[in-house]
Amino acid sequence: MISGDGDGEAIREIFHRLHESKVLPALGDLSGILDAVIDALAGENPLIRPRDRAGMPGGLILLDSNITTILVPDLHARTGYMDSLIEMEIAGQALLDGLIEGSLQVLCVGDGFHSEARGAERWRRAWKEYKGGFRRHAAMDDEMREGLSLMGMVMILKTAFPDRFHFLKGNHENVANVETDGNRPFGKYAWEGQMVRDWFIEFLGDDMLDRWADFENSLPILAVGNRFLVSHAEPRRFYNRERMIEYRGDDELIFDFTWTGNGEAEQGSVGAMLEHYLAGDFENALYFGGHRPVRGLYGLRAEKRYVQIHNPERNIVAVLKSDRDPDPDRDIRTIEGDYA
Repeated sequence: MISGDGDGEAIREIFHRLHESKVLPALGDLSGILDAVIDALAGENPLIRPRDRAGMPGGLILLDSNITTILVPDLHARTGYMDSLIEMEIAGQALLDGLIEGSLQVLCVGDGFHSEARGAERWRRAWKEYKGGFRRHAAMDDEMREGLSLMGMVMILKTAFPDRFHFLKGNHENVANVETDGNRPFGKYAWEGQMVRDWFIEFLGDDMLDRWADFENSLPILAVGNRFLVSHAEPRRFYNRERMIEYRGDDELIFDFTWTGNGEAEQGSVGAMLEHYLAGDFENALYFGGHRPVRGLYGLRAEKRYVQIHNPERNIVAVLKSDRDPDPDRDIRTIEGDYA
């Protein structure tokens, strides 16, 4: 991989290679970039990510209110999406060049692992491999190649641009498949959560699993932008700034921002969050998230104040400029490229 020094051509070459490769990323490369991103998260700028009472980065990200924000929905192992994203043209330049120059920032809503419906048939084959004790594991290796490569891309960007690239925790950021600290075991097309955990232990080792879980548990929960908020899922209920910063180990809070399904949030939670975090600038503000898939470019909930942008069959992105209110019809678009 790379050292995380912001070298645009090196990042482009690595992203293209990770997307095109048919083999798993090298363990040494993964271990190195994992250590680097854990260090980047631990050392985040406290003006961007306020510290909790223990001096650790809290659950809140304060985005730069003077530059454009590129909002990225659930990724689910789509390396082609990330390879296309860094070349997306914004105001006449590629997104990656905007990151390098500091003219924009990128915010991902989470969910890096698990191909879900796109990989349903592969999950069925991997389930048979799992029941056989991974004596054969080609399908599971292929699933993990995509997931690890995608997260390698995420880690590279976070390490290279710690103040301008952010990745929120989603419900799929639970590599250990535990039921603690807001996490819940996951299974949809198979026992995906347990299968990933056991594959990690079998082929990457317990230490890598533990460090990966440390990375996931260090991810922020809520981002505050200029006239918008973002979390992985719709907020189940209102939480104030102090509790958000003190999020570590708060099972209820983390669960409520990563697992809330459609129709499960308390009435008025979105409006209360917008008013609290955006103060006098919330009248036309919107709350963005992913988690549940939508048809088309977006879906609206909570009296049209909550905007869902997760369509796993399209490369959707929201371009939120700093000098105007967000408008889903104007700001949400698709980008060219392989969606898988």
